[in-house]
Amino acid sequence: MPLAIAYSRAQVGVGAPAVMVEAHLANGLPSLTLVGLPEASVKESKDRVRSAIVNSGLAFPAQRITLNLAPADLPKDGGRFDLPIALGILASSGQVPLKALEGIECLGELALSGAIRPVQGVLPAALAARDAGRMLVVPKENAEEASLASGLKVLASEHLVELVAHFNEQQTLPLFRANGLLLVAKPYPDLAEVQGQVAAKRALVVAAAGAHNLLFSGPPGTGKTLLASRLPGLLPPLCEPEALEVAAIQSVTSHVPLSSWPQRPFRHPHHSASAAALVGGGSRPQPGEITLAHHGVLFLDELPEFDRKVLEVLREPLESGEIIIARARDKTRFPARFQLVAAMNPCPCGYLGDTTGRCRCGPDQIERYRNKLSGPLLDRIDLHLTVARESTSLNPRLGSGENTAAAAARVAAARDRQLARQGCANAFLGLPGLREHCQLRPADEQWLEAACERLTLSLRAAHRLLKVARTLADLDGHAAIAREHVAEALQYRPAAG
Repeated sequence: MPLAIAYSRAQVGVGAPAVMVEAHLANGLPSLTLVGLPEASVKESKDRVRSAIVNSGLAFPAQRITLNLAPADLPKDGGRFDLPIALGILASSGQVPLKALEGIECLGELALSGAIRPVQGVLPAALAARDAGRMLVVPKENAEEASLASGLKVLASEHLVELVAHFNEQQTLPLFRANGLLLVAKPYPDLAEVQGQVAAKRALVVAAAGAHNLLFSGPPGTGKTLLASRLPGLLPPLCEPEALEVAAIQSVTSHVPLSSWPQRPFRHPHHSASAAALVGGGSRPQPGEITLAHHGVLFLDELPEFDRKVLEVLREPLESGEIIIARARDKTRFPARFQLVAAMNPCPCGYLGDTTGRCRCGPDQIERYRNKLSGPLLDRIDLHLTVARESTSLNPRLGSGENTAAAAARVAAARDRQLARQGCANAFLGLPGLREHCQLRPADEQWLEAACERLTLSLRAAHRLLKVARTLADLDGHAAIAREHVAEALQYRPAAG
């Protein structure tokens, strides 16, 4: 009996490694053996595939069937392998031409009736199939998602019967017409709605312009959360490669409307979140909040209320833009290039420094509260700003007058300068880029070194300070960093200790 091979894709993290489904029929008592490190959900596919083939009016071979999912050391789970297994059996028994399976990859879960049901994680598989130069066969409900991979030929089917008829040239299934990824602007809350807080708005614009991390500290009710929710509207729209990365993450984590995928994510986890919920984890690693915030904003409200061990896991992704989750069997990499915005109270009661004098916290209480945040974590936050209590007047004219559209235009112009100069936002500059693009005049450099000594700043903090100064110069349209830019950047950096 011939050996039939159907191609498919597994799901590992946000990747889609290739899987070959090999089907072989031999003489002997009827049986079906499935090998290749299948998980329980894949082992159950034997019964689903048998019923789907029989209920579709096709013949299930009464022979010894061996199915191998290669490579054997790659774990496989989910119902996505039902369709390639069924096609492999049908091709090895002569009900589908062997050549029909060449040059295609397929995904889909089979109902007992033979209907093809949708699966998760189709977009990463579609991107990988396009790069491999193959056509992709998917359930009809997943066709629009697969078509986001521009240049990929997508064949959508609702039932096993019509797919078999297509391969036997009895009827033709048309290629799904791809519309591509629609980058539709989403209406965000307006910055002008925030009353007062001119300095905080300025810091928000600076953070958006250079992709800097930001920490707001102040009494309750001063608008810290309100300000953070305005940041996504200030950020430049996603370019197509970034939008596809965001969409691929959404594809493997949840069924969400396609219209929401091209938007920059804004994640707001509760302070009771575990380390696994924040960075990802599990026996089969799944993305966490920092990956769901990739190319977007991660907002941590009430920062000291998070468990210290949970916050410490943010240190590596804040530097590298990715998180690697290690297990005994393998390692899984998740992208995590997010912008951190955090908010906290200055003391346990929240009113330290408030003009009303309501704070009753003792020095020991305040020190214990602040010690919940480690120095290395705070060192990785570029902008620190104290948000003071504003007047309770309801007069909307107290605002700065700049709305989100005007601020976003200034941010976009600054980002364009950065991309033209160095190919990335200022926050992502490495040491070589820092030396090349953040040079100071000798007098300003000596002045900055003296200031860093007085504030006992670390070398990392000094480098991040230079990046903020570079962003301030970009906002002003200056080619060189001036002393006023360095001076303003110093205002956003508290003294160590």
